[in-house]
Amino acid sequence: MNKLDSALLSILIKDARASFADIARQLNISRAHARTRVQALVDAGVIEQFSAVINPEKLGKVISTFVDLKVSPVAIEPIAQELANCPEVVSLYIMSDLQSLHIHTLTDSTEGFDAFVREHIFNRPEIISVECKTLLSRVKNRRGGARL
Repeated sequence: MNKLDSALLSILIKDARASFADIARQLNISRAHARTRVQALVDAGVIEQFSAVINPEKLGKVISTFVDLKVSPVAIEPIAQELANCPEVVSLYIMSDLQSLHIHTLTDSTEGFDAFVREHIFNRPEIISVECKTLLSRVKNRRGGARL
């Protein structure tokens, strides 16, 4: 990847709908070259998909909560898969200690979050501990924004 590719990615991160003509104009290259570079980045797996960044609050998802679970190592993958299938879970990671899950949830209310944890987290012997923090304010989003 070179400087041109980095600049091209910056344009697409800001607006995945940018046309090849817009990209070419901003980078001072031909439209055909812009199309070729984008396709090369797709073929190389650098660009996985083009998507919209959704504002969860506009959809009523106003409670953003980060949950850290310690899970019995033998159960980490089944628990991770079960939680990943929940609509409240927007991202989930198995951490390097191989017994922790880091989860980001979006719900419409504290009652919605309470229902989620009661159904999927509480009273599970394979879950050793739970830490939970609710977002107060967003200072900086990762590039590309939040994913629902």
